[in-house]
Amino acid sequence: MAIRTFSAVVYKEKDIYVAECPEVGSVSQGKTIDEAILNLKEATELYLEEFHVTETARPILTTFDVNYA
Repeated sequence: MAIRTFSAVVYKEKDIYVAECPEVGSVSQGKTIDEAILNLKEATELYLEEFHVTETARPILTTFDVNYA
């Protein structure tokens, strides 16, 4: 069994936190950030049991500015 590192993008949506794994597309949620990430880990593990991913590209996280009125 191998250990792989994946990314988690977390954002707040009303009263819950949503966590997404951009490498495989798994998504989960929780009442706290920690709970959302823990649930995402479980969802990703279940996904990988069914769909074996051999190699994934790491996402690039950056920021950009937008002009708006």
